[in-house]
Amino acid sequence: MKSLNKILTGIIGIALSFLAAAVLIKLQGNSPIEAYRALFNYGLASWFSLSSTLNNATPLILTGMAAAIAFSSNVVNLGEPGQLIVGALTAALLGYYLPIPGILGIFVILVISGIVGGLYGGLAGVLKKYYKMDEFITTLMLNFIADYLTLYLATYPFLDEKSYVPATHMIKREFFLPTINGINISFFIAIFMVFVSFFVVTYLKKGYEWRMMGHNYDFSKIGGCKNEENLIWVMFYTGFLSGLAGALLILGGTQHRFIKGIGANYGWDGVMLAIVGGNGVVETSVFAIFFGFLKAGGIGMEFEVSIPSEFTMVLQAIIVLLVVATRSTISYYSDKIKASLKAKRVVKSSD
Repeated sequence: MKSLNKILTGIIGIALSFLAAAVLIKLQGNSPIEAYRALFNYGLASWFSLSSTLNNATPLILTGMAAAIAFSSNVVNLGEPGQLIVGALTAALLGYYLPIPGILGIFVILVISGIVGGLYGGLAGVLKKYYKMDEFITTLMLNFIADYLTLYLATYPFLDEKSYVPATHMIKREFFLPTINGINISFFIAIFMVFVSFFVVTYLKKGYEWRMMGHNYDFSKIGGCKNEENLIWVMFYTGFLSGLAGALLILGGTQHRFIKGIGANYGWDGVMLAIVGGNGVVETSVFAIFFGFLKAGGIGMEFEVSIPSEFTMVLQAIIVLLVVATRSTISYYSDKIKASLKAKRVVKSSD
């Protein structure tokens, strides 16, 4: 029921966001109807556009889940961008140098890349446990380290000399993830991780402790939960998801190598998705597909109506603001109504 409420309030917020965006489009001298028609045509109208939407949503599903699980556990992991590109570089190097062939090689690359991303995320947890360093700061700073370190490695030690930009060698063709009717296998791997994450958070003891830590940190500690160790595990698992997202960008993307800017805004978009999805694993994944639709459809708005594709980033920001505002407003007034009705029942029973 709570999941349904989050999705419904999200839909209301999105509808209001589209109305607000329509005003901005009109102020630019363009037709909102034509703009949204192009958005729909390039995002959903055909199988090609639908497959583009799902392929765009793949990294968003994973980074969104990573942020949602962290936030719902009272852990501020803002390191998804860094964890993603660390995983991407690991996948690119393994994809070129790894001697293990075929499907087994793909499995090894994905797992190791995820683990590297997890270790990089877990580093912030270790710093929190032993040195009391706020993970809000450490995860942000680790993003800069990951950004410049991976750029250095791709520019000098592992540079493909035939490339005109800082980039590693292309991975072996046998490690390219195949597509099924235009949908890359990486999307189905991301969906599989949604089920795994939901199971971990909902049914495992460790996931229960994470949730209790998110509800009340002090109460969970008094109740016997090892919060400091759990924080490290949360950072590791969410880092694993982000690192896996980076690996899928390499194996299932279009470049099949690490290049500057490959992480795009996937990490920060994941943070926004967690906010829109109310830190729920399933809800965040649903909205990730919607954001994938915006990315795919944004290209159509640029081609057909001459609205810059960056406008979708503005639309995403408006969506986050209005969804949160809508959810908070509905929650406030529904609680107020419930309290009023309960008070009336108490007064009647006392009479």
